[in-house]
Amino acid sequence: MSTYEENDSKFMRKAKENPFVPIGIAGFFAIVGYRLMKLKSRGDTKMSVHLIHMRVAAQGFVVGAMTVGVLYSMYREYILKPAEEQKAVKQK
Repeated sequence: MSTYEENDSKFMRKAKENPFVPIGIAGFFAIVGYRLMKLKSRGDTKMSVHLIHMRVAAQGFVVGAMTVGVLYSMYREYILKPAEEQKAVKQK
């Protein structure tokens, strides 16, 4: 039981540190689900081409979310943190 609680809290802690990871996961599943629903109406497109397009779209969303997450982390680390440190020094 403690292992389950540790894993759950670890995921929540990581999600709070970098909120774009759950967004990327949710977007991945949303794109895959949408493209699978559209599988019947693909027209005369081959199945392999449809699946490749689905994979590229889902992968692109995840890479985009990761990129935004890295940029957000860099912003917090290199812009917000030094500004807070300067405020603290000025207050002393």
